Amino acid sequence: MIQTSLAKRALIAAAAGLMLCSLEASAGRAAEIKVLTSVALTSALNQIAPDFEKATGNKLNIGYSLIADIKKRLLDGETADLIILSRPAMDDLDKQQKFAPGSITNVASTPIAVAIRAGAPKPDISTVDALKRTLLAAKSIVYADPAKGGASGVYFAHVVDRLGITDQLKPKTILVPGAQAAEVVAKGEAELGVAQGSEIVPVAGAEVLGPLPGEFASTTVWTAGIGATTKVAEAAKSLVEFLKGPAARPVFGAKGFQPE
Repeated sequence: MIQTSLAKRALIAAAAGLMLCSLEASAGRAAEIKVLTSVALTSALNQIAPDFEKATGNKLNIGYSLIADIKKRLLDGETADLIILSRPAMDDLDKQQKFAPGSITNVASTPIAVAIRAGAPKPDISTVDALKRTLLAAKSIVYADPAKGGASGVYFAHVVDRLGITDQLKPKTILVPGAQAAEVVAKGEAELGVAQGSEIVPVAGAEVLGPLPGEFASTTVWTAGIGATTKVAEAAKSLVEFLKGPAARPVFGAKGFQPE
């Protein structure tokens, strides 16, 4: 009986030891993945991140900023394990060999759109002429400051210039440093806003009136690339696969993105 009891204890101890070793090995495989990405992806990635961490054991360290700022930081020598920016910015960085070869892939896309306050009358922006009339009639318009490098702000400034109404809009234009246009509209501090659709959808009190029409329609494709100097390439690759997989797709959809 004593020998049997001792044998059982030995087996339990051995099993516990094996489990501990397994946990230690898992902990050893866990990685911290540094991600640099646009503020436009904040709402989606903040929801997806805990699910990814729970599923893989890896941890995410996500830094959000404007595309132009992140691009400059990378060109100046900052590194990250995974970068997610607009396709043109990623193509430029790829020419500077900032990514592991063959690692660039599209993750999601979103249109540049017009925001209104929830429940407000919906002006016509269905055509280029209608958009021009609506902009001229609006009491105030808010969008990202082009000088700060936000993609939607840079693009919309180009649209306004093409429409020939830059001077008319200037007195009633509010410029924000980043992705705050929809929040300004939701507070009633601006009648119209222009931003990435993904920056409008998550904001309570704001809604998407519609994408920019006709020749001015523009969709931003968000593209991921694994950093050329990363030491956790497999973990970074698993994050890309997760972002393109079934767990992330409905989150992207709910936040105003179209999964790629």
